Amino acid sequence: MKTLHQTPTDAQFVQNPYAFYRAARADGDLHFWADFRMPAAFTHDAVQNILRDRRFGREVPPEQAKPGPAHLAPWLAIEATSLLEAETPRHTRLRSLVLRAFTSRAISALAPDIETLCHHLIDQFPEGPFDLLDAYCTQVPVITICRLLGVPEEMAPDLLNWSHAMVAMYQANRTRKTEDAAAQASSEFTDFLRGYIDERRTDPGDDLITRLIAAEEEGQKLNTDELIGTCILLLNAGHEATVHALSNGVKTLLETGSVEALFGNALDETVEEVLRYDPPLHMFTRYAYEDVHLYGHTFKRGDQVALLLGAANRDPAIWDEPDKFVPTRHTQTNTSFGGGLHFCVGAPLARLEMRIALPILFRRCPDLSLPQPPEYSNSYHFHGLTRLMAKL
Repeated sequence: MKTLHQTPTDAQFVQNPYAFYRAARADGDLHFWADFRMPAAFTHDAVQNILRDRRFGREVPPEQAKPGPAHLAPWLAIEATSLLEAETPRHTRLRSLVLRAFTSRAISALAPDIETLCHHLIDQFPEGPFDLLDAYCTQVPVITICRLLGVPEEMAPDLLNWSHAMVAMYQANRTRKTEDAAAQASSEFTDFLRGYIDERRTDPGDDLITRLIAAEEEGQKLNTDELIGTCILLLNAGHEATVHALSNGVKTLLETGSVEALFGNALDETVEEVLRYDPPLHMFTRYAYEDVHLYGHTFKRGDQVALLLGAANRDPAIWDEPDKFVPTRHTQTNTSFGGGLHFCVGAPLARLEMRIALPILFRRCPDLSLPQPPEYSNSYHFHGLTRLMAKL
């Protein structure tokens, strides 16, 4: 297995990781990425196969688990109850309960409110250059997830700050300062949700938190810690990825002159192509649960592997001209939301928001332009913009 060296915080890589992916993929399915100290899967075949292989999972094998540092205790407590980090049988129970509350009907019912919200936000756009990331791409997902959960919308700025601090723990540029901020945000987020969940137990509403409280599977319900962990996951994952997907999509559509594709019969294809071409998340990791020989490499129990979603989405073995944005492309497979047991439960909501928010934006603002080239933030494993300056 070839060893690759690529610092994920390198400025050139941050702005364009696809050149590195392309070169690595041409040399094989699996390589050792020295900077992450683990093998990494670069091809669509390898990424999809390992995502679906039950010999790999998110939880570290119990005999290899080590207690985390004391200063991270609040963040680790949330991680311990997270659906994202769970494996069977705990994952099966948690996901089943979440899906009983996070139904397609509940998501579809949000469409009229999302449309109204988009128009309201656009009505407030200033005349001069402004940051579309803050004014629109961030607001649509965070307000939508607040409404879905039943959390007061005036809490949105706090939720954003807490979420940004917590998800920074997954970024390659993580420092002790990052960890302290994540711990503080976790404590504040937990305290808020604990109080709010207690209110909903005595005063139910027409919202996801109430449905999660009521959801039951074979006589078991989510306990308060599981409710908190689930709500934080839905809040964090429910807007972080969609913010990047929307802003990356605006950038791509404008730079490739593809805006008109939103208004024909290819809206769904265009949304899928946005997600394939420049996805919001580029890496997920898995642990091996037994000795496994794949792609010329033997994984030992407890070994980690990096699954490069951004590389898989541009594999020429799957797509013709994968580095070209083709809004009418028929995408049958897409790794942007993961796969297998941990396929993102929020994928239908993210797609709904994109199908609504992108056409409304460009229909209302047909002369929207970018006065300066957007720059990606140094936040790998995520792939999103620092800001998106626009003018009308």
